[in-house]
Amino acid sequence: MQTIKGPGIFLAQFMGDAAPFNSLKSICEWAKGLGFVGVQIPSWDGRCIDLQKAAESKTYADEIKGIINAAGLEITELSTHLQGQLVAVHPAYDALFDGFAPASVHNNPKARTEWAIQQLKYAAKASRNLGLDACASFSGALLWPTVYPWPQRPAGLVESGFKELANRWLPILNYFEEQGVDLCYEIHPGEDLHDGISYETFLKHTNNHKRACLLYDPSHFVLQCLDYLSYIDFYHERIKMFHVKDAEFNPTGKQGVYGGYQSWINRAGRFRSLGDGQVDFKSIFSKLTAYDYKGWAVLEWECCIKHPEDGAREGAPFIKNHIIRTTEKAFDDFANTGSDENFNRKVLGLS
Repeated sequence: MQTIKGPGIFLAQFMGDAAPFNSLKSICEWAKGLGFVGVQIPSWDGRCIDLQKAAESKTYADEIKGIINAAGLEITELSTHLQGQLVAVHPAYDALFDGFAPASVHNNPKARTEWAIQQLKYAAKASRNLGLDACASFSGALLWPTVYPWPQRPAGLVESGFKELANRWLPILNYFEEQGVDLCYEIHPGEDLHDGISYETFLKHTNNHKRACLLYDPSHFVLQCLDYLSYIDFYHERIKMFHVKDAEFNPTGKQGVYGGYQSWINRAGRFRSLGDGQVDFKSIFSKLTAYDYKGWAVLEWECCIKHPEDGAREGAPFIKNHIIRTTEKAFDDFANTGSDENFNRKVLGLS
């Protein structure tokens, strides 16, 4: 077993226009002051990194590492959530998702997809240049508008959707393989990979690609009423990243999983700061440690109530206190009487 690395913090929700959140150097110094030892980098935010430059220049990648290391931190992973979303977009969402891409590809879904694919390839090479072995992303979605089968889904629709999704991702996964980096999909409502079954369907269509791995975030499973602990039992070999994020689900006689189009604060299911929700993190950290998870525990803050700076300040010690330092000895070693093959056969009554 190995002790989980952390605490880390995903910077996406904290970047801003005012200090200390407006530059990589200053936000890293802020994070270190709170007790974090790692930062996960949103690769689309130019205040943090120039992704193409990090892919094409090892010197620049070393400069980014140097800024982070000088603050006493490590890079946990790069995130490509926004770019990954754009690898597969149903036309119903074209206008909404154009905002994730540069203006040069707006109103041009084909060009937007090509841009997103190139971004993922940059992320693979940048991860290699930065010495990282995992990268986060979303799968995008072609089938999501049909997630609830009304009107009835026509025969073969799901098969066609996953076949196309796999065709788009396979060249990207192969490039990640060339770079020696795992691509970790965050299983998330709104994505075609939103639960275990949909992930398995994707694996089937990608020939169980070794780089099609998982970012584990239990908060999304609370909101789906999915057993997030047995999920680890099923998929622990594929879990290479971990977002530590809390959530709660409190259905009423008026609303449940779908939330009645309410704002986040008024939904039955909503994200919370660490310790304020319903996620059983003690069991999660125990399971991941027992399964020898070798990655980072990274805070992702998305609470609809608490201020983000308070969530970050409380999050570092919360994660640190849940990380289990693994033991190198058995608790009953004190009673060990020693043995050899002859002694063992004697205990068994065989000699």
